[in-house]
Amino acid sequence: MSGPFENLPTTPRSEELLDKAFSRAARAGRAKTGIEAQESMLQTAGNILSDNLQNVVTSWPDFSELDPFHYELADAIVDVDSLRQALSEVQWASRQVGNLKGEYQGKIRRADTDTARKHRKQAFARFASILEEVEDDLLEIGAARDELKHVPELDPDEPAIVVAGYPNVGKTSFINRVTNARNEIASYPFTTTELHVGHVERDYLRYQLVDTPGLLDRPADERNDVERQAVSALTHLADAVLFVVDASGNCGYPLEIQLALRDDLKDRFRDVPVVTVCNKMDQSTDVAADFFMSVETGEGVDEVLDAAVEAVGYEPELPFDE
Repeated sequence: MSGPFENLPTTPRSEELLDKAFSRAARAGRAKTGIEAQESMLQTAGNILSDNLQNVVTSWPDFSELDPFHYELADAIVDVDSLRQALSEVQWASRQVGNLKGEYQGKIRRADTDTARKHRKQAFARFASILEEVEDDLLEIGAARDELKHVPELDPDEPAIVVAGYPNVGKTSFINRVTNARNEIASYPFTTTELHVGHVERDYLRYQLVDTPGLLDRPADERNDVERQAVSALTHLADAVLFVVDASGNCGYPLEIQLALRDDLKDRFRDVPVVTVCNKMDQSTDVAADFFMSVETGEGVDEVLDAAVEAVGYEPELPFDE
């Protein structure tokens, strides 16, 4: 699947649209004479401007219909309210150009050739004025598009297991061992953080396993505002959290600090089950955990995956269910 913003087209600048519209209009005018030439130029320029401005707006998904995960993630990267206002301004500009085209079309048809030329030039000047008004809006939309096209490709309709814990406890190794995740890595656009996503099937259902190094591997007070909002977005995606600890402390973090992070995430992901898993059980099991495993040897790994799937408790809605 692709993310909701991945296929957004490049946003044109005001100057580019005017150049395109007026050059095409000039070619259209050369093919005719008199009033017909002026009307053809007006119609060509008006159609190009209104259609291209409208396409800028309609190429975006309806934010009110976005799932909460993608909405919050987008809002962490750009100001969604400001973006929606910019899109509204461009929509207004498209309508204004269309209205002016109709107004001046009537004037040109009732005029002589010289007056028709003056009306057409006046219409072009007003087109340019409208495009100037939305110049900054188009730039904002273009910048937002460039940022949001990199939003990670996660399917909110598929059950998701978020794997959390301090660095070096074995999260990514676990995902790689139980899934085909090695080639599924995307970067968040607002940080150097990478998102590791793997998939596994159980009883004809596909589950997403998500590792978010740089977000869920340190305390909340060490995250900036944007990262905290990204974590908030993940709360809408997660159906279960698998929290991995290293009881030996060989990961570089004392066990009590690891458990403090787990408790913080339990509070953050309060609506979904949080399963505590002790990895590196061949080194230490000195922790109260729900499950124990060693990703390196494979011991307990399948049981942990089964427990995570069971914790999700996902049941698909079938069309014949009453």
